[in-house]
Amino acid sequence: MQIPKGKKIYFASDNHLGAPTREASLPREKKFVAWLDEVKKDAAVIFLLGDLFDFWMEYRRVVPKGFTRTLGKLAEISDSGIPIHYFVGNHDLWMDGYFEEELNIPVYHKPKEFTFNNKTFFIGHGDGLGPGDKGYKRMKKVFTNPLCKWLFKRLLHPDFGMRLGHYMSVKNKLISGDEDAKFLGEDNEWLVQYCHRKLEDKHRDYFIFGHRHLPLDIDLGQNSIYINLGDWIHYFTYGVFDGETLELKEYKS
Repeated sequence: MQIPKGKKIYFASDNHLGAPTREASLPREKKFVAWLDEVKKDAAVIFLLGDLFDFWMEYRRVVPKGFTRTLGKLAEISDSGIPIHYFVGNHDLWMDGYFEEELNIPVYHKPKEFTFNNKTFFIGHGDGLGPGDKGYKRMKKVFTNPLCKWLFKRLLHPDFGMRLGHYMSVKNKLISGDEDAKFLGEDNEWLVQYCHRKLEDKHRDYFIFGHRHLPLDIDLGQNSIYINLGDWIHYFTYGVFDGETLELKEYKS
């Protein structure tokens, strides 16, 4: 895809709406919606890289209550013809058709490569990639197992299931990954190691992830850059590609 002149591509991640409570996250939600209102003016594409919600579970006939401002704004932008792409994170693994059917937003469960203006972008949430973190990787297999998801939905009433899921999401450090939100140094950053491994197979100009909750811009060598988008809890950072360069910016409303 060639980006039209004057248009840009925007990237954001890790809003965790609903954490620690819906009321506490409401100011952050309003700030994010204000950002969406601004970027829609010149957006060619918008990428959301997961953990928009702190917990999200879709039952067959039930979707989580709340977040009306965000969902409405995404619907408005999508209806206007601006493509939005969504990558599930470790807090919203259980998306199951709602975004596609109601918002016309494609949802990806694995990293995906895109090409814009002859630049290659390798994009994903970032959880479960790279070496180590075996405990989470085992837990993710359980969470995404079709039988486990079926049992959760069939055995737990949505009121109880949503309450339990939200409690675990906020309290369980293994799920939330909050303890990982510290820079480990380039040699020890597991997503940096993952990027280097991917570069052995094929060149990519940009690797863009969330999950780490840290705004990072790291030169990988070989004319390749790793960007971590930070979050909308502490940093309110986002990525923007103007057709030539990609940079991190802070949204100040």
